[in-house]
Amino acid sequence: MTAPSVTGTIVEATGITRDFPSGGGVVHALRGISLNIAPGELVALRGRSGSGKTTLLNILVGLDDPTSGCVVVLGHDLATLNETQRAKLRREQIGMLFQNAHLFPSLTAQENVEIPLRLGRVDAATRTKRAQQALEMVGLGPRSKHRGLELSGGEQQRVALARALVHAPRFVVADEPTGNLDSTTGRDIVSLLRTVAHQSQIGFLVATHDATVVAAADRVLQISDGLLTQLQ
Repeated sequence: MTAPSVTGTIVEATGITRDFPSGGGVVHALRGISLNIAPGELVALRGRSGSGKTTLLNILVGLDDPTSGCVVVLGHDLATLNETQRAKLRREQIGMLFQNAHLFPSLTAQENVEIPLRLGRVDAATRTKRAQQALEMVGLGPRSKHRGLELSGGEQQRVALARALVHAPRFVVADEPTGNLDSTTGRDIVSLLRTVAHQSQIGFLVATHDATVVAAADRVLQISDGLLTQLQ
């Protein structure tokens, strides 16, 4: 799969709907959503639980299909890609970050960060170098040999971010990345996300309830009853 040339917009979604059958009826989870994300932009996505945030994230990275509408990520129309091609796009150009760090506790920070590179069959020397660089980017270079259980919650989330960045993605989706952190640690993670987005020109879409994320974002989108509005 050859990467098309991408300028100005890394993600463009148009008229996205997603319907789910429910009790003999239909739930309209997303109702004609359109959005775009530019390189280096940190976009916050607000909305109550059940508002459709996670459904939208899953569609934008090709883990779910819209009922109707079009999603183009880095020049690729996701509807034209098969599952293997979508997995390759995620593995090579999309990063994913969640509320839980999902580290392997018996592995070191470096080994956890290397996992996407192992899946991509990157050679050992390159894996080591890139994992160390990613850990240094998130301020954890000296902790690279510590195992998951030896790291604080904030450090674990930084490792998870390093893992999401180690393959140099162009687009990162984050689902409540500060949800399990105290306010001080959460602010540190938010500051880091903003710095990485701007310095590395990665587009971030962050689903969140956290006012700190909202305050730091370049744009804020609100999803409610399956409809999207821009707040700032």
